[in-house]
Amino acid sequence: MSNFPFGFGLPDDPDDDPGKKKDGQGGGELPGGDPLSAMFGSLGAGGQMSPQDLGAAFQQLGQLLSYEGGPVNWELAQNVARQTVAQGAADGSKDTSVGRHEREQVEEAMRLADLWLDGVTALPSGTGTAVAWSRAEWVEATLPVWKELVDPVAERVGAAMSDVLPEEMRAMAGPLLGMMRSMGGAMFGTQIGQAVGVLAGEVVGSTDIGLPLAPAGKAALLPVNVTAFGAGLGVPQDEVRLYLALREAAHQRLFAHVPWLRSHLFGAVDGYARGIQVDTEKLEDLVGQLDPSRPEELQEKLQQGLFQPEDTPQQKAALARLETALALVEGWVDAVVHAAAEPHLPAASALRETLRRRRATGGPAEQTFATLIGLELRPRRLRDAARLWASLTDARGVSGREALWAHPDLLPTAEDLNDPDGFVHHEQPDFSELDRMLGEASQDGQESRDGKESRDGKESQDRPRLEKDGDDGNGDEDGGKDKGGDDTK
Repeated sequence: MSNFPFGFGLPDDPDDDPGKKKDGQGGGELPGGDPLSAMFGSLGAGGQMSPQDLGAAFQQLGQLLSYEGGPVNWELAQNVARQTVAQGAADGSKDTSVGRHEREQVEEAMRLADLWLDGVTALPSGTGTAVAWSRAEWVEATLPVWKELVDPVAERVGAAMSDVLPEEMRAMAGPLLGMMRSMGGAMFGTQIGQAVGVLAGEVVGSTDIGLPLAPAGKAALLPVNVTAFGAGLGVPQDEVRLYLALREAAHQRLFAHVPWLRSHLFGAVDGYARGIQVDTEKLEDLVGQLDPSRPEELQEKLQQGLFQPEDTPQQKAALARLETALALVEGWVDAVVHAAAEPHLPAASALRETLRRRRATGGPAEQTFATLIGLELRPRRLRDAARLWASLTDARGVSGREALWAHPDLLPTAEDLNDPDGFVHHEQPDFSELDRMLGEASQDGQESRDGKESRDGKESQDRPRLEKDGDDGNGDEDGGKDKGGDDTK
């Protein structure tokens, strides 16, 4: 896959096998093509289109050029993703509807996974509903989150396209800019749809990329992909399903009970988007050279890396923050799941290593996201983070480990991942003496208040008695004696 976002990579090689791309072969490569080739590429016998197909293609082209929505044509993205899923995955497997037996298997695996996790983490269950999805259902359920992730980057690139023109020229170039926005939304939508469709053929749940793609509280597995994942491992399918359910359920606990975590991760993506800079000189040349009668020319320019982002300090900082957070999330899940699975599953260690390699060495999720927004979601420090969390468990216990999720400032940093043992065993602030002093101060204050209330109460009880004995309230006992003398007289 290209590392350039939204198809901003090199143009297709004319010698490439179009059939291979169309079938989605080639180890996870996205199917080639763009909105125009997708519409005009379905030729009949002899390489000719029927009048009906040609009319439908021009109707679709008109809809694309009249698009006036956001930076990404998400309706097109959804359609392309569904079409990509229908073509089948790279391994040749086809999407199928989930049957009742498969749903029951997933529900039972999730129940058992939560039971085992209760013994190794202080975070309670975060799974409200366990679901079994087909690939098409995964696409429909996760598109809202893809929209949240991708729109900031697409918005930034789209703004650069219009900002390059002087204000007085924008009115004159209005039709051209409108066409560019429409075609840009279509290009973005097509590539996102293709990427999400390919990813749907490979993910096993809703948290494969380390981000929560499903609605809150909904833990999901894809039975057809779980079966494909376990093929050739020599591990019983029930054991594979249960191990993957443990990972899904562990992610759900973390995102459900660490309320700041989701916004922290998505905020890093947004920070990356804000740092995007494009080559405005290339844009100026494009505006001056584009032929409005040849909309396919825009696609050619896009494929030549027109909007290839430049690395900026802001982007590097956001990327470092995201990579560290992802490593901590994946490392925690790795450590917790291993602790839960090892006593029960004979193949726990082998499955752990398989998933580590799949997740840390550039799996399909990372490649897909790199294609979508030019940002890798690889937890490069997964092993370091897993070792750190395991050491924290040994040194501080489960509760001490989970306490670090209370605030992002408490979490280990990238530097701490370089020296996990140093972070675990460095001297922790001892607040016991401060707590004792605060407790004593609180107790002294309470005793002082109690004493004052007691004295006030005694005075209030004594005052009527003294007045009855003749005290005038000012401590003047002579007044009482004078009255008594007058009475005698």
